[in-house]
Amino acid sequence: MKNEILYGIHPVAEALKAGRRKFEGCYICAGEKSARLQKIRAQARKQQIQVRTVSAEHLLQLTESDYHQGIAASVSPYPLESIRSMAELMPDPGAGAFFLLLDQILDPQNLGAIIRSALSVGVDGVIIPKNRSAAPTAAVSKASAGALEHTRLIRVTNLADAMRDLKKCGLWLYGLDSAAGHDLFKTDFPRSIGLVIGGEGRGIRPRVKSQCDELIAIPQQGPLDSLNASAAAAVAMYEVLRQRRYLEKRKHQNTRYKKQAKSKFKR
Repeated sequence: MKNEILYGIHPVAEALKAGRRKFEGCYICAGEKSARLQKIRAQARKQQIQVRTVSAEHLLQLTESDYHQGIAASVSPYPLESIRSMAELMPDPGAGAFFLLLDQILDPQNLGAIIRSALSVGVDGVIIPKNRSAAPTAAVSKASAGALEHTRLIRVTNLADAMRDLKKCGLWLYGLDSAAGHDLFKTDFPRSIGLVIGGEGRGIRPRVKSQCDELIAIPQQGPLDSLNASAAAAVAMYEVLRQRRYLEKRKHQNTRYKKQAKSKFKR
């Protein structure tokens, strides 16, 4: 498959760290002396990747972007997950699964921002449809500050069918819908869940929405009707993380109290 051009300090640096792409070469703008670029240069050479110094004009032509930050890399295409069944996605038994399902997220900037948040909260995988979705391009990697390079991204032919399979694996699916009657912050999430996020102006498609176990809304005040997709996704994901951390803390405290009680009983 044809190589693609990554650009920007974070995407190139994170792709080097992740080791999921094959590098054909790195290109650094002549005269650039920032410490971050020199660190990337050293890391690339350590991994025996050719580093070329090029003119600003050449780099602009190569990246077709003004936001290259003085660096680009020729790399293999993004490694999308290839699966036969949703069961292959599940984490180890006993660990709660957390997946993000994106419907009609067409803007690369939004997709990148959502993936950046997803990585920071520990999402196990991001599922997108083959159609009606932005592709994992260099622009998405740039918008995600390189988070895309570490993310497990799964592209499926039919999102509604994938949701049915996830439910068979024990996940409870929650769709974000501004018109829903259930409050996000009053929802007790189970251990294994999938959050479904729809695109701006379109929301979740009816067929996809019908596969959600529950629809939830983010409470809002003020004159605007809704948050944009990336902001809404971040709010919902961090609420899930907050609840998980609280439950883990309670579990740890209960274990400690049981040990203390057992120790007193022995005395």
